[in-house]
Amino acid sequence: MSEPELLRIVSRSSPMALAQVERVRAELARHRPGIRTEVVPVTTSGDRWMGDLAKLGGKGAFTKEVDAALIAGEADLAVHCVKDVPADRPLPAGTVFAAFLERDDIRDALVHPGGLTLDQLPAGARVGTSSVRRIAQLAASHPQLECVPMRGNANRRLEKLADGEADALLLAVSGLERIGRADVISEVLPAEVMCPPIGAGILALQCREDDAATIEAVSGLGDPAAHRETTAERMFLHVLQGHCNSPIAGYAQTERGGELSLRAKVFTPDGKRVLNAHEWAGPLDPATLGTSVAVALLRQGARELIDGIAH
Repeated sequence: MSEPELLRIVSRSSPMALAQVERVRAELARHRPGIRTEVVPVTTSGDRWMGDLAKLGGKGAFTKEVDAALIAGEADLAVHCVKDVPADRPLPAGTVFAAFLERDDIRDALVHPGGLTLDQLPAGARVGTSSVRRIAQLAASHPQLECVPMRGNANRRLEKLADGEADALLLAVSGLERIGRADVISEVLPAEVMCPPIGAGILALQCREDDAATIEAVSGLGDPAAHRETTAERMFLHVLQGHCNSPIAGYAQTERGGELSLRAKVFTPDGKRVLNAHEWAGPLDPATLGTSVAVALLRQGARELIDGIAH
């Protein structure tokens, strides 16, 4: 099969998304130096809209325009954060994930101008986040703090923090690292304290399924552990059929010996009820592990909890 001479990479136009594309371009240049790349930036409805994402149809707001450019043949490759790709429905017809890059840090970070940790924040401190997952967990662990809605890319949120719209922020460690702002982190929160979103820290490369040359060109960038972890996590979310207002968190982990486990939680928005499950794959394949953990939470009442949340 002949190698493509040029790969057009479509991505959201935010600084973080473009930084992610640069990582892909750098890895591709190392693995396939004969291929040139160019970036096709698009602004998604999720980037333009600063209100409740559920009113836009949820997470697909960040991927719809990117998918459309790929399907229309305006680009050959799309770069997505797995956490932004809806798992309650299949990928758009005619597209496929060709690779998942090695996973970055899955944890959340607290950003406080004075360097305080979460436990040191005074009662009534305003924490900027619009994530239902973070809001529910903060309500459970630190009910004395107040969450204030905060949308926009990470740079914009840091500006809002500087303008006094909040006293602190919760942001993804990997996102801050990607835009070169790890310096603002006051505390990295362990996953036991702030359970991450499904697909945290993983970049997915999506192609048209009939584009064998591009799939072959980029598949070598894939990381086997990231592939197994993503498969387990996305199947978990698919079986649970969570929507974008469902506080669902979880992560699969590959141990040193290669053993895979999946820990997951479902919360009520106020954090007062938490359903927990943690299973090891053993002989199960990753997708079956994801299904098994979802079923464990459904047995605990996850369906009623999720369906009881307006969206």
